[in-house]
Amino acid sequence: MHLRASALAERLRSSLFFIPMFTVIGAVAFGIATLALDRRIGAGAADLPLGLVSTVEGARALLSTIAGATISFAGIAFSVSLLTIQQASSQYSPRVVHTLFRDPFNKRVMGLVVGTFTYCLIVLRSVRAPLDDSGTPVVPNLSVALAVVLGIATILAIVAFIDHSAHAMDVSQILDNVRREATDHIRQQWPETRPGPAPATAPSDLDGRASTVVRFRSTGWIQQVEFDSMFEAIAPGSTLVLQAEPGRYAIAGTTLATVTPPVLDVNGVADALDRAITIGATRTMQQDASYGLRQLADVALKALSPGINDPTTAQDAIFHSAAVLAELLQRDPPEPLVQRRDDKRLVAAQRPTHPELVRLAYDETRRAAADQPTVCIYLLEAFDLLIELLEARGLGARAEPIMEQARITVEGCRAAGLGSADLQPVEDAYRTRFALTHPRPAVPHPAGMDHPS
Repeated sequence: MHLRASALAERLRSSLFFIPMFTVIGAVAFGIATLALDRRIGAGAADLPLGLVSTVEGARALLSTIAGATISFAGIAFSVSLLTIQQASSQYSPRVVHTLFRDPFNKRVMGLVVGTFTYCLIVLRSVRAPLDDSGTPVVPNLSVALAVVLGIATILAIVAFIDHSAHAMDVSQILDNVRREATDHIRQQWPETRPGPAPATAPSDLDGRASTVVRFRSTGWIQQVEFDSMFEAIAPGSTLVLQAEPGRYAIAGTTLATVTPPVLDVNGVADALDRAITIGATRTMQQDASYGLRQLADVALKALSPGINDPTTAQDAIFHSAAVLAELLQRDPPEPLVQRRDDKRLVAAQRPTHPELVRLAYDETRRAAADQPTVCIYLLEAFDLLIELLEARGLGARAEPIMEQARITVEGCRAAGLGSADLQPVEDAYRTRFALTHPRPAVPHPAGMDHPS
């Protein structure tokens, strides 16, 4: 019996029908109740504020408009939901579709829309003109006023639905929903291992002294870190070594920071540090300068995949990456953060270095483009522009990682087995832009391969 009830509950959670059906039934009951209330208050409804008193023609027009608009949107909402599900299935995996079916927000919006439509129908049928059968005009002013309120709520729900549907296709959001659902089921079904309480202190890298270990309390992407709040969390004479930085994925229970010497109020410090870090379902660029490069690299990789094969989009992403990288390379990267304030010390993780940013921007794209000589030429052109810019700014030493990318781009083309007619333009582009233009050694050629003339 328990298994059947559990299976039924699972089907209802995945159903797009149950909540709208329930709201339709509720709307019928609500409409009947408001009409009964209208009959009880009688002429007192004429005292409604804000000009909500209606004539027979006005009430019919208003209710018809609200009902027609809401049922039209109901069709659009269902279509958008199915389109989102289809897109997610083809873009990511059919296995993530069930998480979209279980999204309670969409089902509640659909329920509100069809419930408003049903309520308007119930009220509309009770409106009577003087020439109708009864001969007495009937205008349920209170019920019509409530229909207006529901209509406004539906408009706001429509805007929220569009916003929610746009964010629902974010792959990070989809994966976070899968993670949360999976961990919820694991916590319900698997007993927790209890080997004993974890030690509050552990050896530190600060002169071997003991430290209090503070751990993450939630899981997700680290979006922002507020260092001022972290200073306030520790006592004078303490050193806080932060193991978190924006752009890193945090897992609940892993180390957030260590505090030396050990603190007595571990929970108080943990609460303060938890409030000083913003963790969300997706990465953002608020304090994560490298995330823009990650996004552009992903676009280039997608464009170069066999299923897409769009070298023009890859070219666009390559040069946009060069523009972002140019800004980063002209600036000094933040040093490993060591701040002192009021006899307190905070040590934060090192941010990405210039060579790491260059590799992030182009390593994967370069490998994917190895068998596409046109895209490799785009890469060499972007590298040449970056080097020229850095040398003009007197920052030629920072161009070494880019020069290395240019060299191994040509090596990758050779390793991909391109024919001589395809390989020749790539080597010519390299020789023109780097071996001749910049005073650097030419690309070494493998034994047995002639250098192009």
